[in-house]
Order: sequence, then C-alpha cells, then structure tokens
Amino acid sequence: MPLTKSRGNMYEFCTHHWSPIRGCLFECPYCYTQKFDKHWNKPRLDEEDLTTRLGKGKIVFVGSKCDMWGPWVPKEWITQVLQRCKDFPGNQYVFQSKNPGRFRDNLWDLHILLGTTIETDTYPEGFKTNAPSIIHRAAQMMLLKKRKFVTIEPIMDFSVYALTALIRGIEPEFVMIGADSKGHNLVEPPWEKVEQLISGLNKFVEIRQKKNLERLKKS
Repeated sequence: MPLTKSRGNMYEFCTHHWSPIRGCLFECPYCYTQKFDKHWNKPRLDEEDLTTRLGKGKIVFVGSKCDMWGPWVPKEWITQVLQRCKDFPGNQYVFQSKNPGRFRDNLWDLHILLGTTIETDTYPEGFKTNAPSIIHRAAQMMLLKKRKFVTIEPIMDFSVYALTALIRGIEPEFVMIGADSKGHNLVEPPWEKVEQLISGLNKFVEIRQKKNLERLKKS
C-alpha cells in the first residue's frame, strides 16, 4: 500500500498511513481488514512499496493494514521497512502491535511512537483471538523506555480497577478510547462504567475519546 493521507475513523493524529507488509494471523473477530482485503490472512511484503518516498514533516502510521510485528513476519521484512523509515528521518513513525514484545528486538534510532491495543482487562467467555494475552501485552509495554500510547478499541466490558491498573503500569503518553464501529456484537460496557474509567485514567494520563464512543453514550 503506497503512502496515503489519513482519513476515516482510525487515528486523527496521524497524517499518513503506509503498509508495505500486509496480512495478519491473529484473526481478531472485529478486525476491519477482513472486510476489504480478500488476502487478509496471507502475510506478504510489497517490494514496490519499499521504494515509496516518505518525505518529511509527516506522522506516518506504519503497518495500519496488518500487524507487522506478528511472530509470523520474517525479521528481514521488518528490517527492510525500518531501513526505509531511516532513509526519511524527518518524519515521526507510529507502530502498533498486539505483540509488543517484538518491539524490543529492534534498534530504534527513529522518531517513533509505540502502541498496543488493550480492549479490556479480561476477554469474555467465547471471545477468540490468536493474539498474545492482554496481560502479556501490558507487561511487554511496561518494559519499553520509548514514547508509548494505548488504544482501548473496540472497548469491551471490563473491571474499572484492573484496567486502570494495567494502563497506569504502562505509563503511556495518552490513551485512545473507541467503540466497535461495525456491529460485531461484542460485550460492551455501559456508558456509566466508561465514564468511571475515563475519570480514573484522567488523573495520570491524557485521554482521547474517539467519535464512535458517542453510540455508547446514547445507548
């Protein structure tokens, strides 16, 4: 996928997206890539995309159409993508993964922001994903000494105390909270509980509410 200007509901703070690696085997049931990519579960590297000129002065979300840090992704692919980013040091690069332990395997001399997804503190019975556990993600993020963020999206029902404690331990710069936008019938919290979470998190971290949270406010 060539460098494209950001649009839609994903991350308003990013100006551009770039996904030279595609495909994901975590198979999260709410993943939006399954809707538009018929090869969503076939990992691949687009060699042509690696020639993309990334310019400067941008905030580029790298890997927005996959999880380029999944255990199935060859290290050589990641190295090639990072090298292309290094060729254009005038940008900030955003990387997000449900396998953040792999962030630590790479040498970072880029202007970067590292994120992970934590939708709840404990998945409800019957929810299936191949991604590392939430506890594992949080623990690996705690080890990182880089700029970090967390996205709680799509938010699922949670324990206010447990989820707040996980986020506090990660020490992110900000937390983004959003709801399911595509009707996946997830177990969602009542708005009153979301308000309690936001109130608690606001004591130590910036909260950025996404527009799709409005649905929970009205329900």
